[in-house]
Amino acid sequence: MAITLKPLRDQVIVVTGATSGNGLAIVEEAVKRGVAVDATARNEEALEALRGRLSADGGRIAICAADVSDMAAVERVAAVAIEAFGGFDSWVNNAGAGTYGTLEQVPVADHRRVFDVNYFGVLHGSLVAARHLRGRGGAIINVGSILSDRAIVEQGPYCATKHAVQALTDTLRMELEQEGAGISVTLIKPGAIDTPFPEHARNFMDQPPRLPPPLYAPSVVADAVLFACETPRRTLYAGGGGLLLSLLSRAAPRVSDKIMELVGIVVQQKPDDPGDPARRDNLYEPRVDALRGSQDVHARKSSTALQAQKVHPAVLMLGVVGAGIAVAISRPKNITP
Repeated sequence: MAITLKPLRDQVIVVTGATSGNGLAIVEEAVKRGVAVDATARNEEALEALRGRLSADGGRIAICAADVSDMAAVERVAAVAIEAFGGFDSWVNNAGAGTYGTLEQVPVADHRRVFDVNYFGVLHGSLVAARHLRGRGGAIINVGSILSDRAIVEQGPYCATKHAVQALTDTLRMELEQEGAGISVTLIKPGAIDTPFPEHARNFMDQPPRLPPPLYAPSVVADAVLFACETPRRTLYAGGGGLLLSLLSRAAPRVSDKIMELVGIVVQQKPDDPGDPARRDNLYEPRVDALRGSQDVHARKSSTALQAQKVHPAVLMLGVVGAGIAVAISRPKNITP
């Protein structure tokens, strides 16, 4: 079965992690464009407020409080979409959790929790979505990260899950293509996005965490996700800064290692601006959710790199070649690739 995706305005979309950051931006923009949305997150109070606000403006939205690490809960999310709208056309696996600290500092139980949400949550959503969409067609969009390509110090568990999500997404795509299921599978790789992630993450560093610049607004991720809902793409990078870091890592991994070792901690700490304490540490229980982070940062509202990828996916290959040539010319002689 060939992949044929409906126009966005005719779709029903399921979004996990819908009450904060990228997920909230996706829901708001989708409803604004006339899409029917099944929004899910752990924070039931925030879900109720979101439904009340968007439905008051004529938006079509259903909600389901669920923890994506629980397969039965994810199946309930699908049931809500079927009951409210007769089914769904795209499923967005966006929910995520994280920690800051070295691999030794983070307790093993917290490593497992990050995997339960970031990897098994995506697996649960992908399996449930594929079961529903198989033979009907539709899209599964997984929100990974540039850290799917490039690990960074102080975020080892999160990086590991995003590498795993990339492998899961590639495997899912091949299996569904092999059987002719008619399902598009896309991996979105955001760079640093101005969301509450640094405040929500459990922190073992001695200073408050932040996201390293350049930052982009969550609307950039929403743009990429909604584009993928109606346009088959393998991968979309949301933010040119993240794309450049990924390309550098591929072209010169040891150079990238050295950069991370030298500045990786400093660029992820913000001693004078810890953010809102009411949002701190949502690893096991929801905290106050919001669209943007509360720290004083500058975030770009658009991404030229994303718009170029939307025009033609070959932009990525050109970037890889260009980065490789640039690094080959400028690589320090005392660093082995």
